[in-house]
Amino acid sequence: SLAPGFGDSTLGVNQTAIKNVDLSILGVECGINAEVEKQLEMGKKLLAAGQLADALSHFHAAIEGDSDNYIAYYRRATVYLAMGKSKAAIRDLSKVVELKQDFTSARLQRGHLLLKQGKFDEAEEDFKNVLKSNPSDNEEKEARSQLMKSDELQRLHSQAQSLYRQEDYTTAISLLDGILEVCVWDAELRELRAECYIKEGEPGKAISDLKAATKLKNDNTEAFYKISTIYYQLGDHELSLSEVRECLKLDQDHKLCFSHYKQVKKLNKQIESAEELIREGRYTDAISKYESVMKTEPKVSIYTTRAKERICHCFSKNEQPAEAIKVCTEVLLLEPANVNALKDRAEAYLLEEQYEEAIQDYETAQANSENDQQIREGLERAQRMLKQSQKRDYYKILGIKRNARKQEIIKAYRKLASQWHPDNFQNEEEKKKAEKKFIDIAAAKEVLTDPEMRRKFDAGEDPLDAESQQGGGSPFHRTWNTWQGFNPFSSGGPFKFKFHFN
Repeated sequence: SLAPGFGDSTLGVNQTAIKNVDLSILGVECGINAEVEKQLEMGKKLLAAGQLADALSHFHAAIEGDSDNYIAYYRRATVYLAMGKSKAAIRDLSKVVELKQDFTSARLQRGHLLLKQGKFDEAEEDFKNVLKSNPSDNEEKEARSQLMKSDELQRLHSQAQSLYRQEDYTTAISLLDGILEVCVWDAELRELRAECYIKEGEPGKAISDLKAATKLKNDNTEAFYKISTIYYQLGDHELSLSEVRECLKLDQDHKLCFSHYKQVKKLNKQIESAEELIREGRYTDAISKYESVMKTEPKVSIYTTRAKERICHCFSKNEQPAEAIKVCTEVLLLEPANVNALKDRAEAYLLEEQYEEAIQDYETAQANSENDQQIREGLERAQRMLKQSQKRDYYKILGIKRNARKQEIIKAYRKLASQWHPDNFQNEEEKKKAEKKFIDIAAAKEVLTDPEMRRKFDAGEDPLDAESQQGGGSPFHRTWNTWQGFNPFSSGGPFKFKFHFN
């Protein structure tokens, strides 16, 4: 297959052109037998109708019947051109010239194709031979025009090489662009332009030229190796692995490709393993695996940054906010618009009850990814939690972290309920203060030990607040009588005993 842009239009051969081919030359008598004549006639009709594959079959048959029939080779070359198979077309045109050296149309066509391949000397030889073969006026004009074009292209080529050596890559690229409009099949020119693109920091364009070069030049291991190394430097280890494998298919003993293959394969395996651990929720193990990634490739900074981004994610998901904030911040110093790191740090800030910082991160993330629903929901939640924190925070009331387990909640509740039970106070003013405190403690325990109520509270709603729960009760409407008889040391049931003090 040919690289993009190498179709019929660049060949100058399309269906209209096929129909308009001057086939008068092909009517020359050349002593062919009846069967070959039949195959040629059938092929000619199918070629004019644009049925290329069928036409090709008939020309194959004609050549099998008469291997010295230059007309059959010429017609088959025309089909090959229409199919975009320039190398096969050149072989057939060369056979035509070998069989009939004064066939100027074949020489002109071959000269055009050689020029497209960047083979200037061979192309010029064909054009000069046309001028020596009593050409028609049109053929002579075309041959002279192409000779002038070839001279100009060679001059520009030499100039582009000189500019490359002088490190003037931008001007070199401009010249090569012009040359490649004509020499579309010149692999070396594309490789030279790819080198210029690499120097100019445009790896995507370099890859495009190098991929074309792998199709234009057989067994082009060097191009595959370069493509693989570019992808690797860009952090795309999967595509890098794919391209270096293509190199090894052509030459399994290629030293550079084999060495690179081992490195990319090892790194790729570690990253795949780490991602699988993340999918399984094994965040601590995933962190360890990504630390191995950074050791495997310490020189290419993109892998360290990507590894830290994923470690930041793991810490955040594993509810280790301090560690997450530290690593996420390291990533964001390098990539301030890294949406993933911003989201993960925002979640870590929420765990640390730093709501304003979380809102700021979510807003920055939203500015860089407007349609991300996860960011929008996270921002709304952070805003609710900030508003909630300005009212009552059940976690703060019990003095626990937002990621506290049920056992920790009950333990904190029992301690505080024992400390603030109104029976502990004799002074009326202190007793009233204790009653209010006890109500808050009991309400915190009620909300945080009920999974559904806790989920609502974590989402920024207060399930006991009439403002956020229409029709629901408010802790401020509950009185000490609501909680009298409640035993802080049991999971429910009536209060079995009172505290007695001397």
